[in-house]
Amino acid sequence: MLPKGFLFKEWVPEWLIKITLFIVLLPSLVLFFLPMTNINAAAGNTGGETYDIYFSVALFYAGYVSFFSLERRFFKYLAAKEYFITITIIQILSSYICYGTKEIGILFVFRFIQGMAFTMTVNLSLSLIYARLRTERARVIGYSIFFGMLVCMIPFNNFITAQIIDSVDFNMLYKCAIFSYLPSLVFLLLFMNNVRLDVKFPLYQLDWASFLYYAISLCLIGFIMVYGQEYYWIEDSRIYWSVILIAIFGSLFILRQSRLKRPYFDLEVFKYRNFKVGALIIAIFYICRFAFSITTTYFLTVLKLDPIHVGNITLINILGIVVGVIISAVSVLQHRPIRLLWIYGFCLLLLYHVWMIFLFTTQANENNFYIPLLIQGLGVGILMTPSIIFMVSSVPEKLRVTSAGVCLFMRCLGFYLSVGLMNYFELYSKSKHFNTFQEKISNVNPVTWQSVNKYKEILVGDGATPRYAAKAANKVLINAIDAQNHIRYAIDYYEMICTLLIFTILLVALFPYFNRTILTVSKNQPSPF
Repeated sequence: MLPKGFLFKEWVPEWLIKITLFIVLLPSLVLFFLPMTNINAAAGNTGGETYDIYFSVALFYAGYVSFFSLERRFFKYLAAKEYFITITIIQILSSYICYGTKEIGILFVFRFIQGMAFTMTVNLSLSLIYARLRTERARVIGYSIFFGMLVCMIPFNNFITAQIIDSVDFNMLYKCAIFSYLPSLVFLLLFMNNVRLDVKFPLYQLDWASFLYYAISLCLIGFIMVYGQEYYWIEDSRIYWSVILIAIFGSLFILRQSRLKRPYFDLEVFKYRNFKVGALIIAIFYICRFAFSITTTYFLTVLKLDPIHVGNITLINILGIVVGVIISAVSVLQHRPIRLLWIYGFCLLLLYHVWMIFLFTTQANENNFYIPLLIQGLGVGILMTPSIIFMVSSVPEKLRVTSAGVCLFMRCLGFYLSVGLMNYFELYSKSKHFNTFQEKISNVNPVTWQSVNKYKEILVGDGATPRYAAKAANKVLINAIDAQNHIRYAIDYYEMICTLLIFTILLVALFPYFNRTILTVSKNQPSPF
């Protein structure tokens, strides 16, 4: 543990130090998935499409993941105070540009830069928090709080931003982000001493080549997953050449790691079986985790709930995550078998997805969704921390920095795959079901005729002219078909997720050697995972 008065001034109480570190970390966490709080509003702000908004999040993730290993050199070069101030200024400037720009290309560039700055913020913040925790119990609690905050960000953002988006333009959220960094900047200037956490290591021989190969590959993977279905995959030259470039830059990256004395990633980690299994589990977990967005979209598009209402409902999900994180932290401290935690967590997610399949209807009472949302949060909270600690614990300590970097990559890949799968199912499933509805619904169909006439009579009874009533009745019928389309897409996707979860549960249950890896959180363990 750092001696009192070393990093922070002696007169600053411990509780204020922890609050300061929390205030430093929170705005960056909010920025991560900020565009996904209201995708339509975010797209309208820049004149882009919903796919562009997903890609902006993918670029943030790419910046976060690719800069992880290189960032550690800057971390050792700068003193903690000046490093914090530099990061905060970068975040403020990038948020200001995101606030002011209407060009989607500029937004893309600075979302990537924000991802790089996020890596710096998280690594330094967690290092300072971690250095103040003496026992394994305190360290597990510290990481559980961080990972719990991370998985809470999407529902938390929905809750805190709904009122702002309802009152002003979406880009005002970036302006709010600018002001949210100012308290931390003031506190850091007042409270911190200008000292180093490590010996100064000169910034020479930085492996920029590996960073660029890795970053370009990640950005292109995100591009393919986001836009692939819209462009009909490799039939489009943009997707085709993206695949070629991924193969080229990915091969160059792997070849470079195998030849460097100090590689960006030590490929030796892939010799460990449990490490590879842990990577698979994390990717599956992230695919299932982001399927939750289909439920919130259902609330908005089918049930026609306003964003403020949806934000209030998803507070139940946050409650479930908090309880799940507490359960997982206690289980890790008690060295409970990882198989049990995985089985419990994935079974809860399976229960949630099966339950939601039966709840997807055109009309529903919001009270029916409280328990499923709580269960989903419980499952996510139980799985997050143990899965990441398992992956890092599966390799010797000398490989744990690489293990943490690969763990970040698998989380990023899980997000990319979830976006790609949802785009595929949305376009494919909706077109398939629309064609089915189109075959059954026509003017010669007596049921359709009766429904349209019923809508006309209601509208005429409310004072509409017969001509307007006829147009409006047809529009109502089209909206009803669109709602059914979305419901069928949601059911199809959740059925696929259920199949994936059953496969995962069977994999975990039938292979007992997972328990040979003991979940440990040592004082030398890297952050931020």
